[in-house]
Formats: sequence, structure tokens, C-alpha cells
Amino acid sequence: MTGPSSAVAGPARPEEATVLAHARRNALRRLVRCLFAENILDVTRLALSPDGRAARFPLADGNAHLHFAHLVVAPARTIVLHGPITRVRASGAREPVADPDMFLDLVQDQFDVTPSPEGLAGLKADMANSIANDVAARRHRQSWNRDLARRIRAAGAADLPTYLRRHSDVRATAILLDQWGALEGHPFYPTWKTRPGLSEAEVAALSPEFAARVPVRVAALRADMAHAETMPHVTSVHAWFASAFPETWEPWRAGLVARGLDAADWLPLPIHAWHLEAFVRAHFADATAEGILILDGPEIETAPSMSFRTMMPEGPPDAPFIKLPIALWMTSEQRSLQAKSIHMGPRNSAVIATILDREQGFGGRLAIYPEEVAYHYRHAVDRDDAPGKNLSVVFRATAPAFAACAGNLHVPVAALFTALPDTGRPFVTALIGNGDPEAFFRAYARTVVQPVLAIYLLYGIGLEAHQQNTSVVFDAAGQPLRILVRDFGDGRTFAPLLEERGLTLEPYRYPGILPTVFRDDIEPVRALVLNACFVCHLHELALALTAAYALPATRLWEILGAETQAAFAAVADRVEPALWSAERDAFLRAPWTARSLLRMHLLRYSDYRLQHALPNPLDPATCGR
Repeated sequence: MTGPSSAVAGPARPEEATVLAHARRNALRRLVRCLFAENILDVTRLALSPDGRAARFPLADGNAHLHFAHLVVAPARTIVLHGPITRVRASGAREPVADPDMFLDLVQDQFDVTPSPEGLAGLKADMANSIANDVAARRHRQSWNRDLARRIRAAGAADLPTYLRRHSDVRATAILLDQWGALEGHPFYPTWKTRPGLSEAEVAALSPEFAARVPVRVAALRADMAHAETMPHVTSVHAWFASAFPETWEPWRAGLVARGLDAADWLPLPIHAWHLEAFVRAHFADATAEGILILDGPEIETAPSMSFRTMMPEGPPDAPFIKLPIALWMTSEQRSLQAKSIHMGPRNSAVIATILDREQGFGGRLAIYPEEVAYHYRHAVDRDDAPGKNLSVVFRATAPAFAACAGNLHVPVAALFTALPDTGRPFVTALIGNGDPEAFFRAYARTVVQPVLAIYLLYGIGLEAHQQNTSVVFDAAGQPLRILVRDFGDGRTFAPLLEERGLTLEPYRYPGILPTVFRDDIEPVRALVLNACFVCHLHELALALTAAYALPATRLWEILGAETQAAFAAVADRVEPALWSAERDAFLRAPWTARSLLRMHLLRYSDYRLQHALPNPLDPATCGR
């Protein structure tokens, strides 16, 4: 059986043993949280001690129980484990439960789902791989933080946010914090750092949490063998690329001319360095032999973002980010880039840009990274979209978002939770400084909730505003000004609301591909907003601030509820009353829906839209349960 104990081979030095123990606790904490949140384990069987700081969970054999020495039961059925777990037998004998494998073996017969042996083994293997990668990343983080701390002291800055404001431009700050904030990952993935198929050296060379720099080869794809999608203002892909990447365009064009080819007949196609060697050369050998694909070309030096496969060129200043397919199984799926994302990214971006212009950015609180250009391989004869999922690209413009940051600090949301290099407290605490954390959270919630709910209620647009896809712009006093949202290829839209406002969105349709534009029911769009923005973003920030400042257990959710009510009130006179009332109840009273990621994993991803219901933390009747 592969388990976390085998994740790091050989005897560990004392500091490495500490890092390994931390990684195992981290994995176990995530696993426990996911099992109870998704109700795979019945949370009602968890018996709290009188002071609410410990708990016991009976095992199925009736002869033992698990003792949780220190946990917090937070709103929305969130079980946060802070202390050790012990198996206590009827005889009184006690045995530490120190890794996820052992915990799974003890409780799996109480799951409300029966995973296949392959599903359980796969989960254990993925957790082991994640732990090994977590250990390596935390080793690197120690030296990275020491370097940052030296730079902060040398500059005479009080903390990392102050240092970045004084000594880093918007682009450099965005890249640094996107990578530095990539350590912890998605709060609901027990396998958050799983990268099977890569060696430890490859993980370090390719991953954002190691501050990696990765070359991207600019190959050439015959234009008649591609489907291209652009925003309306882009009238020529070639002119657009030449303007976006002037230092790359000329050597790319010259390379084609040297072959006796006309650059107008080809598209510049960025390919991730690992993907090129590990997948493309073999799987697209026929296309290369047929003269459809030319793999030689110049390279762009990039920094991988926290999504791993969105690449951030360090220059020129307005160079777009580049989203690419990578034939790696990471977390929940192989990170291909399907034709749906190619078609819908620019289409969604165009619609949202129109809305933002019309609504003046919803009071200046919302800006986006628009996906201006995208294309994928599609053979001119068979017209099959499927092969192009591994030979495709989305270009995400940075200029509009960075312009919205002028003179202020751009922070990816995940970085707010990351431990500062000097104090070890979350980055967000440096923004609050000596201020009131409750007042800060109120302003933050207002900044996020108002535009996200307005564009949803008025136009039916669901923004996937989770920690990875969202950045927040803070002023010099640490106050939130606006959010920047990216990644629109899988955005969901309720077409009737959009069309009522005089706008249309052409959906992408392909056999076996889940839709993103809905007509009969708004629920899938609402589910996206709830899961991404409320569960994975605002709920997580409330948890972090409650812990960091020892705030009353439900206080921040009361504030979030008040700001959500205010966001509904702000658009009440523009929304059909029945819809307004139903949606208000769905956000403020009904259970929240969240993606059942652990259940999907156990069932080997036979269904990518499994959801579970969480007690609504904004409802006084269920908050804290």
C-alpha cells in the first residue's frame, strides 16, 4: 500500500522531519475536512466535548473510537482540525493516527459511498504524491522566505506589502504573488499538489511554488488547420501577435520565410516546454510529417502561474498571459485545453467587456483579464474538435487589468492566506495592520459581492471568482478597491437574463462536452457563483480572519450576510421581483451547493458535476451548525 509514510525516502534531517510532519498533518486536515463537508462521513456522529474543542467519532466495530484533540466546528459544516487524532480502544490503549492512509482505513466502512478498490488506492497514491511535493515545496519556501525577508529589511520596509508597493511594478508583483501564493492550493482538494508522472526535479522546474521559469516554444500551425476565436476588436491574429510579442514575432516570421513559407498562412502556436517533449512530438508526429505543424521556433521565457499551465511572460510590460494544455493529470483531470474554452473564452470576454462598459465596472469594483485571442488545432477535412484539446492556446490580455491597478497593490486572493516571510501570519493581516479586522472584512465583502451578484442577477453571468481566478486591488491604506477576474472558458451564463438586456452569447456544442450556456434553469449558474465566490473565497477568508484574530465564531458570516443583503437591495429595482426573491433566498437561506471533489475522486471522475449541500452560514438558523 502506497501511503504518505513512503512519500519521502531515507532518514530525514530534523528540519526535514518537521516539514514532512507538517505536510502529513496538512493532508490529514484536508481529508478530514472534505469527508465531513461532503457528508461522506456522517458529521452528526462527531460528538463534541463540553468545551467544543475536542471530539470523538465512533468506529464501526464498536470497540474503538477516534479522538480529535483540537478541532473547530465552523459555519457551513466546516471541520477544521488543529490537533492530533488518536485511536482509542475499549481497553484504553491509544494509537496515533498520523497519516491519511491510516485514517482512511479506519473510517472507509462508514462512507456513504462505496468506492472501488481502484478509487481508494488512487486516492491514497495521489495523496502520497501530493505530500511528497508539499515537502519539497516547503523546503524551497524556507529559503524563498529568508530571501524575501532580507530584501524587505534592506529596503527598510515594514512588511511584504509595503516592500512590493515601493519596489515592484504591477506586472512583477502579480507574477511574484501568483507564484508565492501557490503553496497551499484549493481548500477542498485533499490531493492539492498531485503531479504524477513528474520527478521531484521536474516538479521543482515547472511549478509556481518553486518560482519556476519555463520556456514556451512558439511553433507554427497551418491556419487552415485551426479554429481561431477572437474578441471583436481583434481583426488580425498576426497583427495582434506582432503587437503583443514584438521580440518573438520577427524571428518566428523569419523562420517561416527561411523555409520558403508565407507567415500569413500560419498561426504562432505557443507550446509548453514539457508538453512539447513529453506529448506533442509523439502524438502529433503525423501532423508534423504532413506539414501541418512546425515545431521549431523561438521561445518565450515565462513564469507558471498558480494554475500551473497559465504562463506569465515577464515582458514586455503589456504581454498577455498564455494559457496552454499540458498532458498531465493534476488534481482532478488531465490539464488539456478543450475547444469549449477556445470558443467560449473570447465570446464570454466580449460580452463581459460590453457589460462593464455599460455598467461602468459596477461602480469601479470589477475589471477582467479578457481572453482576446484563442485557437486550437482542427483538421480541415475531418473537422474533429477533440484532438485540439492538446494543441491549443488562449491569450489573456493583462493591460486592462493592470491599468486598474495603477498606484495600488495587486494581490491574487490565494496569496492573502499565505504565511508572511517574517511573522508567519497570513498576508492579509499585513494589509489590515493595526486596523479593525471586522471593518476590513466588511469592506472586502462589499467589494467582492456587489459586482459578482450584480452581473449575475442583471445579466445571468456567473463569474468563477475563486482564490485562483481572482485578484484584489488594495490602496495604500490596505483597503480593497476592486476585483480582477480571469478565466472565462468555463464560465456559465443564463441566456434569458442576458437576452433581456439586449445581449447574446453563442454557446459551444459538441458531443460529450458539458454545456456552459443554460436556458431552462439558472441553478447551474448559481451553483458556480456559490461554490467559487462564496464557499471557496469569502467563506475561506472568514475562516482565516476568525482564526487569526480570535473573533467570535459567527461574526464574519453575519457581516457577509449583511453585505449580501445590501447587494441584493442595490439591484432590486432592476430585477424581476419573483427572480429577485428566489435568488435572495438561495443565497441567504437555502443550503449552499459546493463541488464534491473528494467524492468525484473516489468514484474516479465518472461524473464531473457532483455537488453537495452545505448549511447556509448566512442563515441565523443554521450558522455554526
